Amino acid sequence: MPMSPPPHNSSSAVASSEVAQEEFSAEERTLLLRLAHDSISAALQRRELSLDPPTPHLAEPRGAFTSLYLYGELRGCVGYVLPTSSVYRAVAETACAAAFDDNRFPPVTKDEAPQLEIELSILSPPQAIQPEAIEVGRHGLLITQHGRRGLLLPQVPVEHNWDQTTFLQQTCRKAGLPLDAWQKGATLQAFTAEVFSDKTL
Repeated sequence: MPMSPPPHNSSSAVASSEVAQEEFSAEERTLLLRLAHDSISAALQRRELSLDPPTPHLAEPRGAFTSLYLYGELRGCVGYVLPTSSVYRAVAETACAAAFDDNRFPPVTKDEAPQLEIELSILSPPQAIQPEAIEVGRHGLLITQHGRRGLLLPQVPVEHNWDQTTFLQQTCRKAGLPLDAWQKGATLQAFTAEVFSDKTL
């Protein structure tokens, strides 16, 4: 699995239907979710899975996060922030990383795999933003300073009922930075995410 850029763990949350305008059709969503499941199963069975995108749209580069849930509890969440590969490949790779490489959890087992519920967050490219322009529920945040980087998906502040300032502070905390780093020279970028899951199909 490519490790450049490295996957980044992120707390996930229930999908918000208001996060972003829908770019992916119901058929594409179904295909990507099936791909995520198949990628985990293929890894457990030690078989190869083609990662050639089936359509030009799914060949477009995107960042993506895959969140795994088992009986309603988070079981793994890993993603690529930057759009360095096709959305099709990014989903496959982050699904496997969430299942086997999230060091907060033991690797997913063959017995667990069929029970997993999967949520995908497909990211737009991060762009610089001023703090006052951040829209809670629409934007995800990426904060970088002194070699540290923290990211929170758009649905996270909605779940926790955070305001704009708290969202900024908690993204700094995720990076291991002081809570006011966003006011003291940290690089601040925002992105949107289209979020869908097995439950929302």
